[in-house]
Parts: sequence; structure tokens; C-alpha cells
Amino acid sequence: MNVAEFRRKLSTGKLAPVILFVGPDGYERDRCRRELIEAVLPPEDRDSGLARHDLDSMTLADVLDDARSMSLFSPTRLIHATGAEAALPRGRAGKDDESPAGQALAAYLQRPTDGATVLLESGRYEFDNDDKSKVERLLKFFAQVPWVVEFPRFSDVAALELGRELARAKGLRIAETKLTALVEALGADASRLSAEIEKLALFLGEGTEVTDDHLDSLVPDARATTVFRLVAALGEGNRLEALEQLDTLFRQNEYLPLALSFLSSLFRMALAARESGLRTSQQVQAHFQQAGVSIWRSRADQVLATASVFSAAKLRRALRLIALADRMVRDTNPSDRVVMESLVFRLTA
Repeated sequence: MNVAEFRRKLSTGKLAPVILFVGPDGYERDRCRRELIEAVLPPEDRDSGLARHDLDSMTLADVLDDARSMSLFSPTRLIHATGAEAALPRGRAGKDDESPAGQALAAYLQRPTDGATVLLESGRYEFDNDDKSKVERLLKFFAQVPWVVEFPRFSDVAALELGRELARAKGLRIAETKLTALVEALGADASRLSAEIEKLALFLGEGTEVTDDHLDSLVPDARATTVFRLVAALGEGNRLEALEQLDTLFRQNEYLPLALSFLSSLFRMALAARESGLRTSQQVQAHFQQAGVSIWRSRADQVLATASVFSAAKLRRALRLIALADRMVRDTNPSDRVVMESLVFRLTA
């Protein structure tokens, strides 16, 4: 089930004896865990009724034995165990249900303890790429658990919306372009985004407008937003701004191939937009969505602006120049500053 379904079930007051949280997103996982604790344990029982364990250092059978034990001080208990993936037996894929951990889980679910809720968590694996098979095995092992709640990473669009909500809640004024760059710099990680906006709010105070300098100073990874500002300046054909951002990149010792990769992506999208005759940001978003590439509104605006500044021929030339610059900055001989400044002058000629 997803997070919304979990909250609906939680609101009914009828809880499953065992619940599994699985997925890499720590932001929603933390929120749902807090909501579960509040639903299970009244404030006066949270010290005595909450038990925390780590399955990296104890067995699932031990955790379930703890769930069977009664408390003298609290009529209800929540047994929380992290590292659920450690319960899977090693080297026995396909026979997991016959393992001691699998048998212990099955036995407990047949006769769960009244007043006890067991929460198992696994946040180690992604839902795709190399971790896909590991997640599938994990879900198969815990298939008998009544409630399995999945926590995939936030999409870029969802993270951006979360950033807007958090900024409004903290009374911060962050321009859409700056918020977009911040989300990109943090890899759309909801937990990190929440922490950094909290930090900005505590430092700047309510009602403050967040500037580039604030982001660069207070958010460790936000210096990467300089890359996005360089890309935006070149996309607009603004030579002076591009040279200023390039100078900042050198002072920050940023990885230049990253800037060239973003720049190449922007110009490729702009060329595709031109060749497809796209005229509005909505058309740009819809076009790339159909191609399986999700972009938000501010990036679509940037693509459209670049397509309007450069002709198709100049975009193709720009891509060749960017590819050449990329090869040169990876070489040990040329001066990276000379290579990049030359690229800026050629792209804004």
C-alpha cells in the first residue's frame, strides 16, 4: 500500500499486528512512524510502551519474543525494529519461508499478542535498478505481513511541491527558480530538503526572501546551484552573467564535466523543442513527458527560452562545442579556465 492508504487505515483505529515499512524515502517513513506511535501509544505510555531494536544485531525471532512479553506499565506496546532486510537468510533464495525467521514470523501471525504492534522497517534498497531483485525478495519474504507500506523516493515534481509547502509553513520566500535549483542540488531528497529549509528558516527568520548567497552559504550541496545558474545564463545568451557564474565555479572547485553535462542536456532539449515546433512551456512538458522524460515548469521555461535565443544550426554547433570542451577539460594538459571561457564566448557570440 502507499502512504495515503496507510493513513486511511490508521485513521480507522484497527491496526495490523505486524507492519512493514519498505523503501528509501526517509521523510515520509519518519512521518508515518510518528503517526503510528501517536495512534498506538498515548503520551503517558510512550516511554514504557515503545521498544526499539535493530535486526542487524538481533534476530527477528527475538523481536517477536519481545512482542509476546507483557508490560507491567503499559496496556499497549509498539515494538519497532529497523534493518528488516537482515532477517532474510543468506544464500537461500527461494527457501526463505522455511528459514527460522520465516517460521517465527508465521507462528507469531497465527497468534499475535493483544495490544502489541510490531513495526519492521527496511530503508536500504531502491525499488529499481540493481536493487529491484533485492526488494522483490524482501517483499516475498514478508508477504504474510498484513500491512506493507512502500516509500519510494520523491519524484522531482513531488519534491518541488514539498519544498513549496515547507517554505510556506516556515514563512520563507523562495523564488521558484531558486527552489528548483535547490531541489536539483539535493537530488530531490525529501529528508534533506526538509532539513535545509528548516535550517534556512531558523537562520533567516520568518518573512525573509532567500537569496543565492543564502543558499550558497547555508546549504552544503547548494553550491551546485551555481552550475544551474551558469546553464541558465548560457541558455539566455547572457555572456556577462555566464562569466561571473563560471568564475564562481572555479573558486568553488566544482567538477566542470557536471556543468557541461547539464549544459548539453539543456541544448539537446532546446533543439528537440525547436525541431518539434513547440511554442509553449506546456507543450514542452507534454512533449518530453511522452518521451518518458519528466521536467517541471521552470525547466520547460528554460528550454523554451534557449530554443528562442538559438537557431537550430547554432544549437547543433553548441552541442559540438560542448562535446569538444568536455573532452578537453578531462585532459590533463589544457587550462580548464581557458577552455570554459572560450566556450562561453563562442556560445554567446
